[in-house]
Amino acid sequence: MKLAVFGASGRMGLALINAISLNEKTTLSGALDSSTSDKIGEDSGIVAGLTANNIPISADVDTVLDQVDGIIDFTIPQATLSLAQKTAQRGLVHIIGTTGLDDTQEAELQKAAEKAIIVKSGNMSLGVNLLSALVKKVASSLDEAFDIEIVEMHHKHKVDAPSGTALLLGEAAAQGREIKLSDRSVMSREGYTGARKEGDIGFATLRGGSVVGDHSVIFAGEFERIELTHLAQDRGIFANGAVKAALWAQNKQPGYYTMLDVLGIQD
Repeated sequence: MKLAVFGASGRMGLALINAISLNEKTTLSGALDSSTSDKIGEDSGIVAGLTANNIPISADVDTVLDQVDGIIDFTIPQATLSLAQKTAQRGLVHIIGTTGLDDTQEAELQKAAEKAIIVKSGNMSLGVNLLSALVKKVASSLDEAFDIEIVEMHHKHKVDAPSGTALLLGEAAAQGREIKLSDRSVMSREGYTGARKEGDIGFATLRGGSVVGDHSVIFAGEFERIELTHLAQDRGIFANGAVKAALWAQNKQPGYYTMLDVLGIQD
């Protein structure tokens, strides 16, 4: 499968170039980045710490998309939306790990998925998606006497909060409780907040150092506490998951899919 990477010189972009190069079923056929990147024109293999592959990092999106079967995209919301319009025009596979999209932007992706094969997830790792299924199950099994709190920590360069993974886990908890996350989420606490409201889902965000991604979902009851935790130690787990998603999506019909579909996990 011929794949391109969007955001090729970023942390995830470099991990994706490595993952695609190491997978015998995929070929790196394009490396895209912003026209303002200082890596434009450089060999993507060398930038990623590999041998030269003769695939220069480019800002020419249309030319690259005309040469590939799919693209993996871990960038920013506006860039992802612009790219989705182009992948829809061509009926391509579009794997999206971008986080921080609002409801209006999500609706635009749903529209693009009428023609593109989109797989989107706040986290592409096997472990996190298994964790989300467990969170949903536990939330459905415990009543509101158990308070739900989600704690996440990432490196100091991450620009959105809470993380896409934290929101993915929050959605799983809300689905288990059969509530709407936007109605019951508490994203921050400061000052005199009063007592915690029963049934809310709380979020705490930590940033610092080089942490790849730590997430815990806490179910806190009277005199007992259940904690479900996932610790990511290398970005390679997300890159490998994204490549797996691309291969899975290659022969699928246009539509909007998630990693639960890729992994065959019942939602």
